[in-house]
Amino acid sequence: MRSGGSGFSLPELAIVLVVVGLLLGGMLMPLATQIDLRRTAKTRSTLHQVRDALQGFAVANGRLPCPAAAATTGIEAGAGPCPLNARGVADGFVPGVTLGLSPCDSQGYVLDAWGSRLRYAVTSAPTAAPGSFTSSNGISGFWRANGGPPTADLQICRDGASISQAGTAKADCAAASTLARATVAVIYSPGRNAAASGRGVDEAANLDGDRVFVAHEESTAAASGGEFDDLLVWLSPNILYHRMVAAGRLP
Repeated sequence: MRSGGSGFSLPELAIVLVVVGLLLGGMLMPLATQIDLRRTAKTRSTLHQVRDALQGFAVANGRLPCPAAAATTGIEAGAGPCPLNARGVADGFVPGVTLGLSPCDSQGYVLDAWGSRLRYAVTSAPTAAPGSFTSSNGISGFWRANGGPPTADLQICRDGASISQAGTAKADCAAASTLARATVAVIYSPGRNAAASGRGVDEAANLDGDRVFVAHEESTAAASGGEFDDLLVWLSPNILYHRMVAAGRLP
């Protein structure tokens, strides 16, 4: 209630204090936190740019590029079919030079906002015609020969604990924890903790070279899967096929 027709009533004063508190809270957010949020947003944007570039490359070349190998350059390792690791997966880094992307380091590897190289894996499926996705016109060739497109086999899982035979060619995500089961390609950043990445179960699953990757919200070291701040995007075969059909590359 006002006194003498001037000043604030108690409810009005309470509202003003709440607003001021909110404004001060935003201003007092640690600078490091603000910087980290901007880097996260920038990295997510770069990951989406890479995914778009992969689709553009497929439209132009009839195939997806191979990952770039470590300690070489940001050029794809071979021109398909891609060399595979011991788990039967084409796994490495985003070939920034091949895709014409930036920001890159001096060797042409695409970087996230923390200065780490973005990683990239592409499917080697199907078993009947391995390398179809990365061989010249391999996707269209398989489609014509089999009356339909090839099937990819990279998987996205909610947590590392749900992966059976992790780190092997038979790695598989439990159905209840599967986010995607037939993914063509995976692009990811090791996040701000790149130097310590892989210490927890969930982050380790993204570095073990098998066909199953983990994606979920950020978590601390106290979480069941350990600290996790990897940022992932993946390429759906349906989106890839739609782009290629629209461009006259398929079937």
